[in-house]
Amino acid sequence: MGFTEGVHADLMREAIAVEAGGQRALLSGDAEAAVPALRQAADLYRASWEAAPPASYGRLIGVLKASILAGDARAAADYATGQIPDDATSPPASYARAITALVDDDDATARTAAEHMRAGSPAFVRAADAITALVDRDDESYTNAIAAIADDFAARDEHLTGVAIADTALMLERLAAPRGMASSVTSPLLPAAGT
Repeated sequence: MGFTEGVHADLMREAIAVEAGGQRALLSGDAEAAVPALRQAADLYRASWEAAPPASYGRLIGVLKASILAGDARAAADYATGQIPDDATSPPASYARAITALVDDDDATARTAAEHMRAGSPAFVRAADAITALVDRDDESYTNAIAAIADDFAARDEHLTGVAIADTALMLERLAAPRGMASSVTSPLLPAAGT
């Protein structure tokens, strides 16, 4: 997978394997069974983050994503907020900051972080589009962004965990729900509504 060797890499691989089990449970419609696996994955991502070289923000994003899907958004956001230096503006650091800001209903920070994400790959740009639409309370743009994210995941030959799931879209949908903005986008890579 391209990880360097060491305890942090071993923890990362373990987190990915455990997360895969939670994702399979979500896709099968068993959200209750998914929660313990996702919480364990979040703990493993956190341990990997704490053991990894500085600025390994993918691990912190893993903490946030697994925690939000497990229903533990608040605790994960509180933890992540204290982990991101104020001057960290790389696309991955900004993505982690944007997620925590959405949990905190801090739209100004989420908007700024989304703008920094646009310096990254097209996947970062698609996520930034969705985050900006949430901040703007723009339902149409948000739905279009979620559809684009789901379509991108569907077109991929490989997925990080080996499970074909649009987990970015699913996480954003969980963050959109309290705003009354969850989309009507359907995809084989997303659990059925209500799961």
